[in-house]
Amino acid sequence: MKQRLFTKNFTLLVLGQISSLFGNYILHLALSMYVLEATGSAAVFAGILSVATVPTILLSPLGGILADRADRRKIMVALDALTGLSVLCTAVLLSGENAIAAITVLLVVLSVLGAFETPVVQACIPQMLEGDHIIKGNAVVNQAASISYLTAPLLGGILYAVIGLKPVMYASVVCFFLTAFFECFIKLGYQPGTDQGSVLSMVKNDFFSSIRFLAEERPDIMKMLFLTALSRFFVMGVTLVGLPFIVRTVLGLDAKYYGGAESALAVATILGSIAAGLLTGKLKSGRLSFVLAAIGICIVPSGAVFLFSSGAVFRYVVNVAAFCSMQAAVSIFSIFAVSMIQQNTPDHLIGKVMAYTAAITMCAQPVGQMAYGFLFDRFRETVGPVLIVSGILVCLIGLFSAGFFRRVDEIRSSAGED
Repeated sequence: MKQRLFTKNFTLLVLGQISSLFGNYILHLALSMYVLEATGSAAVFAGILSVATVPTILLSPLGGILADRADRRKIMVALDALTGLSVLCTAVLLSGENAIAAITVLLVVLSVLGAFETPVVQACIPQMLEGDHIIKGNAVVNQAASISYLTAPLLGGILYAVIGLKPVMYASVVCFFLTAFFECFIKLGYQPGTDQGSVLSMVKNDFFSSIRFLAEERPDIMKMLFLTALSRFFVMGVTLVGLPFIVRTVLGLDAKYYGGAESALAVATILGSIAAGLLTGKLKSGRLSFVLAAIGICIVPSGAVFLFSSGAVFRYVVNVAAFCSMQAAVSIFSIFAVSMIQQNTPDHLIGKVMAYTAAITMCAQPVGQMAYGFLFDRFRETVGPVLIVSGILVCLIGLFSAGFFRRVDEIRSSAGED
């Protein structure tokens, strides 16, 4: 009997993700606007966000171990309930005197909880689905995240302007509790571990067994992990730093143009996720190198347009089109790459491996942002060559990785025959 994609478990997971992500987006938007208004400094909020990401990076491996050791359904319910309680307590205790400190503590707490939740959610997908449905499932979850990202800032901004910070926080609390409610009805198989010994010894054994799996048994998964992180380095650096810099500083256009570009990128991400679902079964892992190369090809026109005399609006249109094409290609590559890692990792290790994926890609993002921040600042009068060289480098990485992706395809084919 052919398995359905939208099983009861997966439907509940997607509904929970939509509610949780929407709550997260409106919360972070409201908090950022409040801090900017209270301090008048973007650097202060950037510093708070940087501090808040550290626990996620450091604790993700522990989150992966927990995902493989405990009942995943109970973990998700507990973490979303704790998230809702944390926001609720902060909203109740928030005052003008302690606002910045309270928001900082809240973001750190949310970062800690996120370090444990992300590996659990990613480990649940291959437990709920099989085969190519894993790719389609990841595409659906990615679409849910993109739709939330597209709608939440608009609604969150309106709510914040009309009713203020605390009501938005209470609205996000409802979202988190609703997510926990959906997750209560998910049914997942769970077998308690039989290992004896202290918690420290179990953590140590789990950590080294997962490292040994990646380094010795399946180094192809480790390489895929680093390729995903490398693509994140270039794409996030170019998008998060380059796009606002180009629109506002280089082209001298106002905020509405940047807002339009951000909305277009969100739509491109959704379209890329839909395309990934449609390409399931048609796009073999051996051809992922071409998708990676396409990311680089899409970057080149955004830089090439600065080599010729043209108006600011024309350059803006070319850049938005190039960045949207790149974003769609990144969505396809990321969904297939993550799905490949999930499909080739044993269930007792998948939480830890997905935790490493999240931690490494999370590290790559700020490094890329800092690198491109320096490059665009240093070459602000000649951004074209920076973008062109970046595109060529990504394209070359994709082409040179063709042999690796073919070997991955062969390994998967031989495993299927066995």
